[in-house]
Amino acid sequence: MVIIEKYLSNIKKIKKIVQTKNKIIEVVVGIIRNENKEILIAKRQKDQFMPNYWELPGGKIEVGEDSFSALSRELYEEVGITVKDCSLIHKICHHYPDKTVNLSIYNIKDFLGMPLGKEGQEIAWSSIDQFNNYKLLPTMWKIIHKISLPKSYWITPDKHQSESTIDECRKHLISGTKLIQLRSKTILDSTYIENIYKLCKEYKARLILNTPIKTYTEICDGWHLTSSELLSLKERPCDDNKLLGASTHNKLETAHAEKISADYISLSPVQSTPSHPDAKTLGWDRSSNIIDQCNLPLFLLGGMNKELIGKALSIGAQGVAGIREI
Repeated sequence: MVIIEKYLSNIKKIKKIVQTKNKIIEVVVGIIRNENKEILIAKRQKDQFMPNYWELPGGKIEVGEDSFSALSRELYEEVGITVKDCSLIHKICHHYPDKTVNLSIYNIKDFLGMPLGKEGQEIAWSSIDQFNNYKLLPTMWKIIHKISLPKSYWITPDKHQSESTIDECRKHLISGTKLIQLRSKTILDSTYIENIYKLCKEYKARLILNTPIKTYTEICDGWHLTSSELLSLKERPCDDNKLLGASTHNKLETAHAEKISADYISLSPVQSTPSHPDAKTLGWDRSSNIIDQCNLPLFLLGGMNKELIGKALSIGAQGVAGIREI
């Protein structure tokens, strides 16, 4: 009898563990900006899950609520504002050891009231550049990377440590480029990389490295993986506060990029290019289908230019990337 009772007790414990691990929580958060374009964040209190971490204000969707109602209620309860206008900008699925959080991120376009910590929590306004000064929830960096990604980025021609590349970087930066991928099939000198990085900082732009050997300690804002490097990895190779991108060409590769927690991907070739005129292209319809099944910001690559940004956005892409026309 005692053995049976212990057996039943163990079964109940196992069921409880399975139920807990399978727990799915629907959460909404709002990106609230002030007149200086700084973003409002709040510090989790000592009695909350992951105390003392900073996050965007928001909370769980209650039974019977839609997302907008939950967002409006949470932002009023937490920071005392009334939402007048907002839009959904991204969804993130994050797995914790004991739960899965489906996070819907809204841009708060208009609101009434002055934000304050109504529940006794600390609040702060921070620019994206200053977020490194805060202990952020794991999901926060994905949100930050998403909202700070531009609609286009430029990829440097593969010219080994060429002064002309630096000149081209400067020209693109002057014209407003905010993200540059420094691409090279040969190893680059660290001083050369640092000089381009400093140039990018002068124009408040970010530099991503795509070089054959990556230590993930180089002076840059992040790294871009080739498709073969991507598939060789089982987990994210760099810190969350750095950007991680990857080149993809099909659904298998985009799915693996999600698995290792990449922050964005490029998909190519969408159209034919002078450098690969005979390459089989994906076309717009197939690219759209891949985007529909991908939860990462995705840049279209191959035959792209700035005039095609609108078309890329219309099928759900983050934007476009290219070497020549961007």
